[in-house]
Amino acid sequence: MAIKVQSELRKKLLDAFTNHQEEYLSGQYLADLIGCSRTAVWKHIEDLRKEGFEMDAVRRKGYRITKVPDKVTADEITLGLKTNILGRHIHYEESVDSTQKIAHRLVQDEAPEGTIVVAEEQVSGRGRMGRNFYSPKYTGIFMSVILRPNIPPPKAPQLTLITAVAIVQAIEEMLEISPQIKWPNDILINGKKITGILTELIADADRIQSIIIGIGINVNQEQKDFPDELKEIAGSLAIACKKQIKRSELIQHVLMKLEQLYLLYLEKGFYPIKLMWESYAISVGREITARTLTGSIHGFAKGITEDGVLLIEDAAGKVHEIYSADIEINNQ
Repeated sequence: MAIKVQSELRKKLLDAFTNHQEEYLSGQYLADLIGCSRTAVWKHIEDLRKEGFEMDAVRRKGYRITKVPDKVTADEITLGLKTNILGRHIHYEESVDSTQKIAHRLVQDEAPEGTIVVAEEQVSGRGRMGRNFYSPKYTGIFMSVILRPNIPPPKAPQLTLITAVAIVQAIEEMLEISPQIKWPNDILINGKKITGILTELIADADRIQSIIIGIGINVNQEQKDFPDELKEIAGSLAIACKKQIKRSELIQHVLMKLEQLYLLYLEKGFYPIKLMWESYAISVGREITARTLTGSIHGFAKGITEDGVLLIEDAAGKVHEIYSADIEINNQ
């Protein structure tokens, strides 16, 4: 499969428009800035137009981007991206089996930290415990992020919780609605799941090579788009907001928040993230049932440990540590 890789010239061109929004940039200015000829600039501008960008060109003033298509290509994501690490290397495909599979291959090819894989459609998307993740074309965000943190392998699950907080904060900031987190990695709006997160670890015995975080967000699906078995449990941001959402802009917000929290985590540890996660958690302080592979545990969710392990206190006062389970909130 050929993966579309964004050129360094294209990234510099889009960064220039990002840093000078609403301004006209002359062909000569752009040529000098990104280190190419004015003819090369013109060719890049024409390529953007073919992708669906609307460009205003005024003689003696230059070019200005007036409208961006609702796609999630590298160009759409780069225009307006305000990160230093995440999303600075983008691998885009219109349709893939799974962005996780491509990310695994890129890790073996020594892709830099912050590389993302993004697609308009996944035909074999995976969630936790081997479940399929419903990924219809042009409606959602289907993305994998490659991180290379210098942390011990047992701490890798913390990245799942960091990602959940980042997505909630991005949605809050962009859409002014308040999602909740259902341990460990489901994000809910009005009780319906709109996001899944899958974290996969590649490591030696004592050292992490990489962590690949798969993110699936239901963005512009309508209720009729979901198969019958998902209609009662799945929702989308468009359903919650009653409007269509620009997916590339949401990706930018998610990457910005994830980068901020990731750098905070590397500097300060997990405790600040733990407090944020618990503030968004729908289950903390509630009576829940945790269904594990060995049985069910009933009790009150007390919060999470420094390692992201869920704590449940049963009727006898015993506190159970839950590492993996499906959670049901009782008396909803």
